[in-house]
Amino acid sequence: MKNWTKFFKKHHKWPSLVLTLFILLFALSGIVMNHRETFSSLDVNRAYLGSEYQYQNWNKAAVKSSLQLEGDTALIYGNIGVWKTTDNYKNFENLNQGFPDGVDNCKIEKLFKTTSGDVYAGTLMGLYKRIEEIWVKVELPVSEKRVVDLLEIKGNFYVLTRSNLLKQTESGFEKIKLLAKADYDGKISLFKTLWEIHSGEAFGLIGKLFVDFLGLIFILLSISGIIYFIYPKWMKRIKARGRDVKKKATFLKFNLKWHNRLGYWMIVFLILSTLTGMFLRPPLLIAIANAKVGKLPFTHLDDPNPWYDQLRRITYDEELDRVLLATNEGIYYSNDIFETAPLSFSAQAPVSVMGVNVLEVIKPGQYLVGSFSGLFYWIPDRELIFDYISKKPHVAIKRMGPPISSHPIAGYFKDSEGREFVFDYNLGVGNMTDRTHFVDMPQQIKESPMSLWNLCLEIHTGRVYQYIFGKFYILFIPLAGLSILWILITGLILYLKRKKK
Repeated sequence: MKNWTKFFKKHHKWPSLVLTLFILLFALSGIVMNHRETFSSLDVNRAYLGSEYQYQNWNKAAVKSSLQLEGDTALIYGNIGVWKTTDNYKNFENLNQGFPDGVDNCKIEKLFKTTSGDVYAGTLMGLYKRIEEIWVKVELPVSEKRVVDLLEIKGNFYVLTRSNLLKQTESGFEKIKLLAKADYDGKISLFKTLWEIHSGEAFGLIGKLFVDFLGLIFILLSISGIIYFIYPKWMKRIKARGRDVKKKATFLKFNLKWHNRLGYWMIVFLILSTLTGMFLRPPLLIAIANAKVGKLPFTHLDDPNPWYDQLRRITYDEELDRVLLATNEGIYYSNDIFETAPLSFSAQAPVSVMGVNVLEVIKPGQYLVGSFSGLFYWIPDRELIFDYISKKPHVAIKRMGPPISSHPIAGYFKDSEGREFVFDYNLGVGNMTDRTHFVDMPQQIKESPMSLWNLCLEIHTGRVYQYIFGKFYILFIPLAGLSILWILITGLILYLKRKKK
């Protein structure tokens, strides 16, 4: 029995010491990520980050597209906000006045100019209108903040969020009821379910605050564990000098008592938090990527909206009087502006589960679709799909691995001379028309900071550790998760043995 106790003590102590720093970073970054809007004004200077996080050649979704105005005047936009050029993308002027402080508050999904001349910006944090040289927020009748696309059809202005389509009226905006697609079965992705359980969002604000509390428990367990490791040796040295250690001994007992109790009381939730987090990153993510489950009753996920958190892009094919609606599961169309349920194309262009970043009408019935799965020229009525970069017919290849192609597409636009520029998330901008290079990134734009939330995302997902582990960083999350589970289980066994004794 003593040998087993020694075994569990050893296997509880040493993995804990090795992972303490990582556990603290997991917990702190998770708390920040749970409250994006609260921390949206806080940024991090990229100069303090590694080369992987520096802007080079307009990469990292710095640019998603542009809004062409008169002549050589255009507004370029993306994660860097809005910048104005009057000489066909040679020089730029900052046009982010009016957005709240912080990079997250000026991340632009879409700029749009209506036929009446109004300019709108759909952002991560809501809808804005350009009024007297500043951006002014427009209130929408939905709780979600993120606007993913803007569109005008037959003089009517539409706003697309991740879950709703809104139409502008004389008094503001109203929701359009999107009928369920034909194959809707009331289920949602297992990934989304685990994501919202892990963050607590499934249970609203109370759930998120409870998960924050779990993060604090992880922090307290880590710190109290370090204290228990350091204090006994320190007390021996003090006692050897003839000094009294009664107060320190009392504190050590108090520390161990609450280390054990907090771990015991919260063990089920700590294990659940660890398990759900492990499946949100490759390679374990691959096992659940296509799985669907029923909606959890009485949670945030049990939403009657059949398009909840699925909408990504919308565009209008004027010649065919057809609206295209891109979701995280495919692209649908409507020939009556959604008076009836949207229909699915029989031949689908490859679309990343992370969403569509480019959806353009090239010719009637011919579209350009770009996502982290690549860039494709798509003629759905003829069931033709071409890889737009290689100029070859697309051949679907089923493979196990991350859902990202060799050319993850973050953006696309044409300049005033008709040249096509494609923005690869990793490589940056490339000219698809001729050999003319796009202008180098001005230093002022290059120095745009990273939001604290995004830095915490890099930490929480383990991507930041590629500097330590190289390509094997992808295994960090599952291995760290298994280690944390082992630490929790061995700690529980030791506590139960101690309690029984």
